[in-house]
Amino acid sequence: MTDPDPAAPAVPTPAPAPDLAERYGRARRGAPQAGGDDPWDESDGVRPRPKLSVGARIAVTLALAAGVAIAAWFTIVDTQRDPVTFTDVGFVVVSPEEVEVTFDVSMPPQTEAVCTLTALSPSFAEVGAIDVEVGPDAARTTRHTVTVATTELATTGVVDHCDLR
Repeated sequence: MTDPDPAAPAVPTPAPAPDLAERYGRARRGAPQAGGDDPWDESDGVRPRPKLSVGARIAVTLALAAGVAIAAWFTIVDTQRDPVTFTDVGFVVVSPEEVEVTFDVSMPPQTEAVCTLTALSPSFAEVGAIDVEVGPDAARTTRHTVTVATTELATTGVVDHCDLR
């Protein structure tokens, strides 16, 4: 072992890294920042936020339950108002005179509906339409494939709307 050379430049020791409170600008003024002191020491007049009382917890729980109940009620009312829904699955342009449209219909079991299918040209002009009776069926959702006759080449076929019969 040798003693350090007094002529050699001294290597500065790195400054201690700031703690998280200092780094993000949350350090409390006048409170000790290091040295093992308790950061939540209440002697500086700053206290952590108190927990909610039992009454406040009950009120929050009741408000959340009421919100869920209202959302469920709106869902039920909307389903009763419009019980028939449809989803376009796809289409195939068979020829310049016809398009096959595949779609799903969801409605209460053992009910009937009428769906209107349309075929559209590249300029979105209607070049074919047909009304299709759907149901009654035991399943809630059924898949159908229907051929729509067209007056000219269509580029798409879609379900326009479905109504209960």
